[in-house]
Amino acid sequence: MAILESISGPRDVKDLSMEDRVRLAEEIRRRIVEVVSSTGGHLASSLGVVELTIALLSVYDLPRDKLIWDVGHQSYPYKLLTGRADRFDSIRQTGGLSGFPRRDESEYDVFGTGHSSTAISAALGFARARDLRGERYKVLAVVGDGAMTGGMALEGLNNLGNSGTDMTVVLNDNEMSISRNVGAISRYLNRILTDPTYNRFRNEVWNLMGKIPSLGERMRKAAHMVGTGLKGTLVAPGTLFDEFGVRYIGPVPGHDLPLLTGVLHRVGRLHGQFLVHVVTRKGKGYPPAESDATGYHGVSAEPPCDRERETFTSVFSGEMLKLAESDPEVCAITAAMPDGTGLSAFASEYPDRFFDVGIAEQHALTFACGLAFGGMKPVAAIYSTFMQRAVDQLIHDAALQDAPVVLSMDRAGVVGADGPTHHGVFDMSLFAAVPRLRICAPRNGEMLRLLLRKAVGFENGPTLLRYPKGKVPSVDVAAPSEVEPGKGQLLREGEDVLVVAVGTMCEAALQAAEDLDREGISVAVYDPVWIKPLPTEEIVRLSASRSAMVSVEEGSLEGGVGQRLSSVVRGKMRILAIPDDFQPHGSRAGLLRSIDLDAEGVRETIKGLHDEKS
Repeated sequence: MAILESISGPRDVKDLSMEDRVRLAEEIRRRIVEVVSSTGGHLASSLGVVELTIALLSVYDLPRDKLIWDVGHQSYPYKLLTGRADRFDSIRQTGGLSGFPRRDESEYDVFGTGHSSTAISAALGFARARDLRGERYKVLAVVGDGAMTGGMALEGLNNLGNSGTDMTVVLNDNEMSISRNVGAISRYLNRILTDPTYNRFRNEVWNLMGKIPSLGERMRKAAHMVGTGLKGTLVAPGTLFDEFGVRYIGPVPGHDLPLLTGVLHRVGRLHGQFLVHVVTRKGKGYPPAESDATGYHGVSAEPPCDRERETFTSVFSGEMLKLAESDPEVCAITAAMPDGTGLSAFASEYPDRFFDVGIAEQHALTFACGLAFGGMKPVAAIYSTFMQRAVDQLIHDAALQDAPVVLSMDRAGVVGADGPTHHGVFDMSLFAAVPRLRICAPRNGEMLRLLLRKAVGFENGPTLLRYPKGKVPSVDVAAPSEVEPGKGQLLREGEDVLVVAVGTMCEAALQAAEDLDREGISVAVYDPVWIKPLPTEEIVRLSASRSAMVSVEEGSLEGGVGQRLSSVVRGKMRILAIPDDFQPHGSRAGLLRSIDLDAEGVRETIKGLHDEKS
């Protein structure tokens, strides 16, 4: 029987011999590759932490001890070993396991994660609560080196060093976030790895230990090293982390399971604030992922033919290249996501005008304001869900000062399998209340090109473009000659019902209108183009001559376009939007269908409203 099949929880991992734990690592990798090849998911990051996960579960007493994964996309081995192996093939599927830790999924998920750089703060909260309640357990945060570029991680580290509490940060260093890491933190960690003292220690001691036949003996020897004669080398003084008041231990090879287990075993018996620097390889054990960790960070389950279709991200990428070619003041900013946002081509063509600031959305936005006031035309490409992290900067630094910055918000709306931590459903409600700010929603690729070019040309105030993940909808109505703020476009004439469809919802609305036309119900479809300033007067005029109105938007119901229109439009009206609750994970199409934001849902809503009026 496979070893993995015998594991029902961490206790079973503890009971294994070291030889069986090494074999278990191989089985976990095979299982992850097998499942993710079918379901899609975060492959390379999870393959890189297999030994680290086994070592942590071997040493610590979970769930009594608290283990928090930063971001959480590397938690697949953890799910397999904490009682969820029998459901692992449901990961990221409707009704199945989440691709991230969730408190409501398992007692071993003590804190839900999905956005970067939060684990140290959360873990410190657990540690201080433990102290105040007089309890005794260990608290650990596993943080990637990419997450350390986020300001919140450094804020947490700063507070930890001053806390006097007992807590350990495990720094998983694979030189990657999604793309290769950039910035001073990354360079600093690389200097540690290339330090002659570390390399001499590794060559003379770790390689020597490799000659010891017994894996168990290697583990005991490693644990002994941390507290004895080699302590001065393994526990290095004078690091950046020591200046924070956190004792640095490492670097430790993250795929040498006996050595890693031994070091963690010793650290688990110490009291204080520690950072254990573990060096891993993203995609470890699967050659395609090892050679292309960025490409295999997130694996899609879409058929190849679907991947070849044009996406909003690819349209944005191409138009940015054209803008940069014609205007030397155009520059681009990403927060550690050049590939996901479509800016890799821009980075290659115009490296002097491309800025990857790391996982630091707040900094990215204020940095963009400085670029704008310095005479450049910055376009910051940030996923909608991550723009939530920079609300204050958008209000205080951009809008209040009329900074002419462009924010390209990819993944607006439901994103599918990544679930509630990644759905970009709040941007319209959050930002529509901010003065001096423009928001637009292109319905297709042609409109995105037109609106992006228009936004870059504004001389005052921030402009937000929101568009969803995935393929460009098939909306054949030609774009207007101009896209002035506050002016929309009537896409289809109709006498009975008016549908105001925001952005990509135009496709569903037009399809519904065509279907209803065959049933004798005449439906007009209007694209407001601008969420702010919303073309309210034009919508009121169009609705006045029709018996009813339906608004359709892939954004939050509360504070959305529909609710704003309901205060000025007279007569019967229905609002189709994302309900006032967090949406689960599942396919994007399935999620939209479940909340009536597809052609059938729009059609049935229009028909019901028309029949009721009649």
